Amino acid sequence: MIVVLSPAKTLNYNKKTLANLYTEPIFQKEATELVKELQQYTPPELSTLMKISDDLAELNFKRNLSFQMKSTLENSKQAILTFQGTVYQGMRADEFSEDELQFAQNHIRILSGLYGVLRPLDLIQPHRLEMGIKLKNSKGKDLYSFWKDKITNYLNEEINKHNNKILINLASNEYFSAIDTKSFAGKIINISFKEYRYGTYKIVAIYAKRARGLMSRYIAENKVNDIEILKNFEEEGYSYNEELSSDNEFVFTRHVSI
Repeated sequence: MIVVLSPAKTLNYNKKTLANLYTEPIFQKEATELVKELQQYTPPELSTLMKISDDLAELNFKRNLSFQMKSTLENSKQAILTFQGTVYQGMRADEFSEDELQFAQNHIRILSGLYGVLRPLDLIQPHRLEMGIKLKNSKGKDLYSFWKDKITNYLNEEINKHNNKILINLASNEYFSAIDTKSFAGKIINISFKEYRYGTYKIVAIYAKRARGLMSRYIAENKVNDIEILKNFEEEGYSYNEELSSDNEFVFTRHVSI
């Protein structure tokens, strides 16, 4: 069983780095190719391309110029410890035991606009490149054309190593769209988290993101490799809703007091 997540825009390089537990990104060469494309953009051009502020554009302009072909402990940090968005706040990977980190390394994959696919312990350098950005490259007009075949082929190779050939989708649509689902060699189960408000169930993005992190933590802590066990997830009021679920979508719901 493999779990896929989205990355986070917010990065933190101030936390401790695990000196003995790290791997090099699988697609480091491709990441370097994309950075070379980005290095051609001035700060104002980056601001337009990425729809970010002038200050962020200046920051990422400097990051692009500083990017190195090889990721090391001197210029990088493990992905699962670096990402600091809502998903990763829910995951709290810095509290994982070594066994939990190793399970995550074998079962969790983070989709990335720059790196394609990351394992949790892959070293990443400071960067910003969302999958939906229309960066022209050697493969086409955007990052989907650059990554789709590479990501799909890699995930097919990975899923064939697992007894349970199931992909659990905890990623956003922006990132999950980088997978050619028709060519994927296993079964895909989408996960939804919904809040019951005003008489109906709705997805509230900020809570759904946190819940994805909570579920990722649950999977690592309990070494979940069975979709039936996944249904036992009950964190912060969520529980499996059989009525709303289907064979290809597991829905977890909770009631929220207004």
